[in-house]
Formats: sequence, C-alpha cells, structure tokens
Amino acid sequence: MAWTDPSACSSWSSIARPASTRGAELPLADVDELPLPSHVDLDRVGEVWRVEYEERFRDALAWADEHGLAPAASDETRICLLAVDVQNTFCTPGFELFVGGRSGTGALDDNRRLTEFVYRNLGSISRTLVTMDTHQAFQIFHAPFLIDDEGRHPDPYTLVTETDVASGRWRVDHDVAAALDLASAYADAHLRGYVEALAGGNKFDLTIWPFHAMLGSIGHALVSSLEEAFFFHAVARRSQTRFALKGRNPLTEHYSVFGPEVREGPHGESLGERNAALVRALLDFDVVIVAGQAKSHCVSWSIDDLLRAAPELAPRLYLLEDCSSPVVVQGAVDYTEDADEAFSRFAAVGAHVVRSTEPIASWPGPVGAVTSPR
Repeated sequence: MAWTDPSACSSWSSIARPASTRGAELPLADVDELPLPSHVDLDRVGEVWRVEYEERFRDALAWADEHGLAPAASDETRICLLAVDVQNTFCTPGFELFVGGRSGTGALDDNRRLTEFVYRNLGSISRTLVTMDTHQAFQIFHAPFLIDDEGRHPDPYTLVTETDVASGRWRVDHDVAAALDLASAYADAHLRGYVEALAGGNKFDLTIWPFHAMLGSIGHALVSSLEEAFFFHAVARRSQTRFALKGRNPLTEHYSVFGPEVREGPHGESLGERNAALVRALLDFDVVIVAGQAKSHCVSWSIDDLLRAAPELAPRLYLLEDCSSPVVVQGAVDYTEDADEAFSRFAAVGAHVVRSTEPIASWPGPVGAVTSPR
C-alpha cells in the first residue's frame, strides 16, 4: 500500500525564483544584521505559548517599514532556511524526545540561537521551509507494533536487529496489524524484509522511539519562539512559510524529509518515493541554510539524501552547527560521533559548516561574497 500525504508537498514550484535568473552569477547585496524586535525574549525559548498573531502582524509591517525590508520576491540573491523538525517534541525540555545532546540542553540552546538568527537576518532570508515529523500510535518504530513471546512490548530505545527478528525475539503484534488493515502474514514478511533492508543499506538498526511528534499534540507543534519568528518573517518579507510533513506511513521510519528509510515493502510495493519536487525547489535557491533536530538523525539523513539527489548543491549548502544537536540518552544511546562524522563528510564534498553567531557576510563561499557590504 502507498501511504501518501498530500499536505507534505504543497505546490513546491511556487517557491522557485523566476527562470530568467537561474544559474546567473550571484549579485552583490548590502544586507546588514538587524536588531531584535522588542517582543523577542530569548529567555522564553523553552516555554510554550499562544502566538499573538494580530499583534505580530502589525509589528512585522512596522518593522519592515522601519528597516526598509522589501518583499522577498525582489531578492536578487535567494536564501532558503530549511528548518528541520523544530517541534516541541524534540526541542522543549520535558517533552517526549527532547534532544539534549551531551550537554543536556542541546536543542534548547540551539533554538535560542536559531530564533535570534532568523530575526537578525530577516533581510537576507528569502524563504523559510519547515519540516515536521508527524506520527500516530501504531508505527513500526513505536512500542505497540512489536511484542515478544510473552506479549511484552519493547522499551523505548530498544534496537531491533535482523537477528532479533529472525530468532523470534521480536515479532509484529497481529492485533496492531489488524488495526492497520494488514494481514498477519504480510506484516510478518514486512518486518523481516524491513530489518534486512536496514542492515543491507548501511542504516541505523530499527529503533523503538518514545511516542513523539504525535499528530494533533502540543509536542507536534513548532517551538513557540520559532513559530512566532517564522510568522514575523512571512509578514515582514511577504514570503509564505512552507511546510513539509513527514513520517505518516506506519510501515517505515522517515528521518529524511526527502524520503523514507525503506521505500519498498515485501512484494516490491512502494512505501514512499523520494521527494523530487522538494529537491528541485531547493535547487532554485542560491543558498540553502540548514538547522534543526536531531543532528544525528533527521538533519543528517536529510542532507545525505539531498546531496545524493543534487550533489551540485553542496557549495551552496550551509549547515548551522550550533543550531543542531545529536540524540544522546544517558545509559542508552549516544549518536554524537555519528553526527560529527556526517557533518565532516558533508564538508568534504563542499558543504559549509558554519555558526549562526557569525555574520553571514563572514561565511565562506558564495553567500559571504554576496552579503558583504561594499
């Protein structure tokens, strides 16, 4: 069965620049960093609140007028901020899968810096593109999907290997399979083929994650400070924020926004295709800046897929290393080294690893050249 999500890709062609400017030499721009608007309180980044949209709407219009911010459609150098899964479930302490990194406060610190980065660079960022992990109770990486011989479900962070499935250590709960309208034999064959595909594809073992990014939950929502920042940017620059939902298919993990971990079921049926439309849309930007969570999983897998599909984008790709943290759970898992190795690999093929606290004009490569004031 092919589980498609029409909301995951909403008219991507509409975010592309006019064809006449594609491939042109990047023009020089005089864009300075801006101060923070008065409503911004970086000490509140770890809180959840209702954004006052009407107030922010009026504030953003006044801010654009005060600082001479033109509509993004007029930008000669088009910069896209790709914000990966900046949701409460990963980013707000106390939520289901807070990405603390080794410091214990990783995603919280990352989002303070990312919130500030958005406001200070309102005049440079042409578009914000936000991915959102989106799940429900019965998915292959959630505990209800699997049971052992005594009917017990795996604990969070259990790694399920090819050997575990072959030996019967873990098997599909057939009641859950029925809830998903799957025949028991099909579900069993799918699990066997799935872990084999992960093992053969140099992927992480199937991980049983805590329930997270549950559709309709507060955890699924964006971090309030970034939700507010993206809305403010949209109004100030006349640039609609774009969203890409991922992870709805219950039969596969979906770390990368560009496609699922495993794309075919046991009989060759599609579990999801590469998001070619999103790749094409990003290729139409002069610069793509990437931030979000988690560095070890959804961020790294997304960058990996993007560079595999469009290696020519590497020199225009900027990774905010201080706005992304790896998954670390004391006594369970630590993916810090995996994340660092991935970023080193991306840098080796031409991507730029930079810090949000350094002015864009000081960054290496094309973006520094086009944003340096004359």
